[in-house]
Formats: sequence, structure tokens, C-alpha cells
Amino acid sequence: MGKVMANGHKYLQVAEGIEKMIYDEILRIGDKLPSVRVLSDEYGISMGTAFQAYYHLEGKGLIESRPKSGYYVRFNHRRFPEVPKTVQPVITAQNVSVKEMIAAVYKNITAKDVINFSLASPAIELLPAAKLNKSIVHALRTSKTHCLNYEDIQGNLELRKQLAKVCFNWGGSVQPDDIVVTAGCMEAIVMCLKAVTKIGDTVAIESPTYFGIFQIMESLGLKVIEIPSDAQTGIRIDEFEKAIKKFNIKACVFVPNFNNPLGSCMPDENKKKLVEVITKHRVPLIEDDIYGELYFGKHRPKTCKTYDKEGWVLHCTSISKSLAPGYRIGWCLPGRFTEEVKRLKLIHNISTNTLTQVAIAHFLSIGRYEYHLKNLRKALHTQYLRYVQGIRENFPEDVKVSRPEGGFVLWIELPKEINSYKLYQEAMKYNISISPGQIFSSQGCYGNCMRIGYGRKFDSEVEYCFKVLGELIRKMMRGR
Repeated sequence: MGKVMANGHKYLQVAEGIEKMIYDEILRIGDKLPSVRVLSDEYGISMGTAFQAYYHLEGKGLIESRPKSGYYVRFNHRRFPEVPKTVQPVITAQNVSVKEMIAAVYKNITAKDVINFSLASPAIELLPAAKLNKSIVHALRTSKTHCLNYEDIQGNLELRKQLAKVCFNWGGSVQPDDIVVTAGCMEAIVMCLKAVTKIGDTVAIESPTYFGIFQIMESLGLKVIEIPSDAQTGIRIDEFEKAIKKFNIKACVFVPNFNNPLGSCMPDENKKKLVEVITKHRVPLIEDDIYGELYFGKHRPKTCKTYDKEGWVLHCTSISKSLAPGYRIGWCLPGRFTEEVKRLKLIHNISTNTLTQVAIAHFLSIGRYEYHLKNLRKALHTQYLRYVQGIRENFPEDVKVSRPEGGFVLWIELPKEINSYKLYQEAMKYNISISPGQIFSSQGCYGNCMRIGYGRKFDSEVEYCFKVLGELIRKMMRGR
């Protein structure tokens, strides 16, 4: 198989080489892999490093260990199911009302006896609780006011300095004064929408899109136009530009990186083109980049803000999906609308939580965030592969599954005769919660689709749930 270079983690280099051979079908499903001793000799590595390489591939579900026999190829990326098709919603401005179904699905969101695939967030065991606790203690010990004071309206200065450094990851040249800290990404989106729209205005969104965005639109009295998205490349820019010319669109809200629920990621050249379009037509873009740091590849994808020269992109994000959901720390870069967003924040809540701002500023300053992100990305990539395998093995063959390159969610297209809300109701009899596709569209599209979050580690309980879901789908296909 060949020697390994001296730099980097040797076990990862060996594992990546074997993974490529599996993908290229040099090693086929069922083939026996070299013994650990042979692998050690071939690559000039220790037995421990050879074991690490196999453990890494086993964790991804690509190989399996057979007692007293060795390691064998178990899965190939080429066996992925087909990707869901793009649905063409009716491109028309309309009011939004998806409250009832969302309320039904999420009323048991914290129930301990429910296996909840409806969540798009990390399992607590994937988060650095002990390190964050130390940052909380540090914040309390070093604060002259014991963190009892109101913070600056725009946000803790040290936190904003650290967040400006985080923006370098996507090519941002950001100053602390460009940033407004908020109570999570949702508040950032609300503040930005309020800054650029008024009641009755029309806003363009992706289809499908996260149901929380519908709830925001409804609460603000806004109308929406759904723009079709590709399951891999995201928003259809040609359709968006047609809609701009046809309707009086006052703003747009898009999730370019690892969209929820599709998991799609716009190519960087598409982001650049999108910024050119919104700048030309002077349509503010509220960019939700909450999943941007959770990429599986070697490089973080750029943002639309990367290409924004005139301040028409209002970039919103948070640490809720990557570090501490309960700390409620988000932020935005409102561009030319910064002063208006600051004014709205003063009216809305005066300032954001002091203690968690100071703690996160400390956590970022000691370099723990990037170390944590590397481990989280690796865990999520492994879980994504295992979930796809579980779906492949337990669901009907004609089921289509998205192929996200980051984030937390899988979008699953079921046979046309399946109603995913009825599937949700049947699954709840077994304490299994999924997100039916209908809640991701104001028009009731995607009735045969569902979203599954893979933030939870794949284990025997998850595998059992997939078997139950697979059998329920087959029963519905048989009309029982």
C-alpha cells in the first residue's frame, strides 16, 4: 500500500489512504484488509498507529472487525442512496401559518423517553462541558462586578475582539465595532429583519427552509416567497433573480452553508454571484451562517459576507450549534444597517447576558474553540456516515437521502404515497420523533419528505429506531 509521510497524524494519513482505495473500489465490500502487523510493516508505523487507523475507519462504518478473522470492508460511499430532487414551489407572495403542525411535533422536544431525531443540535456529550465550566468560574473570579452589571449594548468588547478573530476563518476582515452580540442566532435574524423591513413586506426564503424562519416571518407580519433550492448546491440564483424582477422583494433570508433541512452548501462562486445580484438590486441579504464552522472537508466554506463590499449582507451566526446552545450567544455583522440594529437591540433587550459573554470570550482567548471544533467535526462526519448506512440497510431501496458536507441534518425523500406527518404520528407510538417535511414549507410541500438530525451518536438504540421506521414506511406503502 505504500509508505506514509512523516508529518501530520500518521494514523489519519493511513486511514485516508485506505478510505480512498475503498471509494475507488480498489478495495471492495467484503474484501479482507491486511492484518495490523502487515499494515504496520507496509507503512513503517507502530502497531498502535495501525490499530488507530483501523479504529478510525471502523468508527466511520467503512470497515468491520470479525472475531479471529481480521478487518473487512463494510461500506463504500458509492452505495449512498440517490439525492432528493428539487421541488418547484409556486413562486408567489403569501402569508405564513405553520404553527399547529410545528407545535405538535415539538411539544415533546425535551421528553426524556423520546428518541428525538427532530433536533438539529449536538448531543451534550460532544460539548466541552468541563472546559466551559472553568471559563465560567474564571469569569466570576476576574470580574470586578461579579458579572452582575449590564453589558455594552453592542456586546462585551473582549468577546467582540475574539469573534473578529473567528471571522478570519471565512476570510472576513472584521473589526469589533462591526459586531453586534445577540441572544442566539435567531435574535440576530429578527433584529436584522426588523432593520430592513416593515409589516406587509415580502421576503424571499429558500424552499425547503428551517421552520423557525417561518415563525419569525409570521410574528413580524411579513409575506414570503419560496425560492427552490438544489439538495447539493443550495439556492437557485436564476429563480431568485426572476422573483426579484417580478415581485417587490424587500429582503431575503438564506442559509448558504449546510442549509437546514437540505444540508446543501452553495459553491463559493455561487455566493459571489448571489452578492452581485442583491447588491445590483439593493435587496438586503440576511445570511444565516450558524452551521458554517461544522464542515467535514479540509477547508471552511466562504460566506456571502466574504464577498460583500457595499454592506448589503447582514451576516448572522452563533455558538449554539457548535459549543453551548444554552449560553444563548449569537452575533451579527449588519453592514450598512449596524446603527439601526443597535437601536433595535436597545429597545428589545438593552444587553445580552453578561456572564456567558465573559465566559465565552475567555474560552475563545485560550484557543480551546478550534481544538473542540476539530473533534466535533470528526464526530459529526462519522455519525453522518453511520446514519446513512443505517438508512440504507433498514429503509426501502428507493428512498433518497441528501449528502451534506457539514452540519447536523439529513433530508430524506420517501416514496410518493408516504405522508411524513402520518409517519411521525405512527413513530411517536414507539417514542420516536422525526421532523415531517411539511413544516419546512409555507405551501405544504414535501409531504413525502422528512428531516433526521444526526447530532446523537449512532448506537444500538438508533439502529433499532431505524428498523422501526423502515417497517412503518413499508406498512404505509402496502396500505396497512
